Amino acid sequence: MGDAVKGLALGDDPLKALPSDGYRGALAGRVWRPGLGPSVAAIREEGVFDISTACPTMSALAALPDPAKAVRSLPGERIGSLDDVLANTPPERRDSARPWLLAPVDLHVIKAAGVTFAVSMLERVIEERARGDASSAAAIRAEVTRLVGDDLSRLRPGSKEAMDLKAVLVAQGAWSQYLEVGIGPDAEIFTKAPTLSAVGTLMEAGVHPKSTWNNPEPEVVLVVTAEGRIVGASLGNDVNLRDFEGRSALLLSKAKDNNASCAIGPFVRFFDGSFSLDEVRRTTVTLTVEGEDGFRLEGSSSIARISRDPEDLVAQTVGANHQYPDGFVLFLGTMFAPTQDRDTPGMGFTHKSGDIVTIAAPELGTLVNRIRPSSECEPWTFGIGALMRNLAKRGLLDTAG
Repeated sequence: MGDAVKGLALGDDPLKALPSDGYRGALAGRVWRPGLGPSVAAIREEGVFDISTACPTMSALAALPDPAKAVRSLPGERIGSLDDVLANTPPERRDSARPWLLAPVDLHVIKAAGVTFAVSMLERVIEERARGDASSAAAIRAEVTRLVGDDLSRLRPGSKEAMDLKAVLVAQGAWSQYLEVGIGPDAEIFTKAPTLSAVGTLMEAGVHPKSTWNNPEPEVVLVVTAEGRIVGASLGNDVNLRDFEGRSALLLSKAKDNNASCAIGPFVRFFDGSFSLDEVRRTTVTLTVEGEDGFRLEGSSSIARISRDPEDLVAQTVGANHQYPDGFVLFLGTMFAPTQDRDTPGMGFTHKSGDIVTIAAPELGTLVNRIRPSSECEPWTFGIGALMRNLAKRGLLDTAG
């Protein structure tokens, strides 16, 4: 733990960032190239290759008929080894004259599905009833479990059985807006963060400095085209402020969207013969939190236990009622909702500055971030306008998609 805390040491071993099958998958990312700017890159065993001449944005790459084939076959300029790029990514030891890794999405709108697992749904109900006060969560947890049980995973959202349960809970005065989106017909789909604001692996992830009850949310992130075609996946941390959202659901944007509060990476793995949506459905995402105080928390989230199929969530995001011309990425939600006490008994878990959060899945690799107050993370300064000016200067706008 010590070495990781001091320097986010994942960059010292590129194999730890990769999926368990190494370079077998069609892996792509984004790299900041000094003097040029953000560049789409193919991650290959021979190194990291800039393919921006053919695909200036990840959005354009994802929109191709066969993105995986393009990642494998497009000629490109070798930027360097994956080892070198990863090692130069942590902000505290970065050489600004050398390339470093970015979040692997650009023009995609960053969307997220909430309350898609029964376990985390109950925790949202508890937050709501506690009004953001962590000290009352344990007693409320026992009462909520008494009322609705501790396993709603067998209920299909929107089914007759789900609606029958709703009727009973309404009659008991126990209905909740979180139960509505958890077992009702309509999924919760929200905008997690602005386009281009996500941070990548080995970067600092932000928590609002006024939050005293918060947690990581380890998730699979789907990559989806404007037509609603799911073409790949990555890992994400949907950093959440339980106290803010618990006070009022209308504070969702404050709870979810802060500087550096959306982490995605390390790469996008595009679908091909080695990896498909079926593999996503069988994925288990693991999480480890290591604190400078010696605290350690472990958890996992199995997509097999999701209450809404990924295709259903995508269908509820894009269609005749809402379009995303440059595509979008979609956080699928998590069953992980930590209740392990960190300091005071009954107060549960919350982050401390310096925590190292490691999110991993065999098919997708490892995403690592250090937690800092959002006001102390690198400020977000490179937006859509800056990207367009950069691509125009490089003569790449004609092929940007």
